[in-house]
Amino acid sequence: MFRIRPARPEDTAALFDVRTSVRENHQGVEELARLGVTPESVSAMIVTAPCCWVAVEDDRIVGFSMIDDDRGTLFAAFVRPECEGRGIGGGLVARAEAALFQRHPVIWLETGRGTRAAAVYRHLGWGSEIDLGGGNIRLFKTRPS
Repeated sequence: MFRIRPARPEDTAALFDVRTSVRENHQGVEELARLGVTPESVSAMIVTAPCCWVAVEDDRIVGFSMIDDDRGTLFAAFVRPECEGRGIGGGLVARAEAALFQRHPVIWLETGRGTRAAAVYRHLGWGSEIDLGGGNIRLFKTRPS
């Protein structure tokens, strides 16, 4: 059984371990660094504001979600491949949505159109798809009444 808690700066290495373990939308540490996603930048985001949640099972981080609250976007949601299909991703996304809906009536995310992730997000109620080109889409979700 897993539990979800706010991320702490000392979780950063585990976040990168999860992020680089995924099969779909895989990016290595060097590629992430070229995009400005470094252990230092992630730790700084976690310290600045509640923006990241981790799923923990048997004292091991098995997934995480991260938001950019200023922009109203779900920035990341990843689960270790061996832990998929157990509700961890849905729980992490729900935690991120709740935080975003505190400030934003409509939230968004970007993903690949034909990905398993896109199917999961659609299943979780994300829609109003906009084509961004290159096989990428933006999905939206409106705060429940």
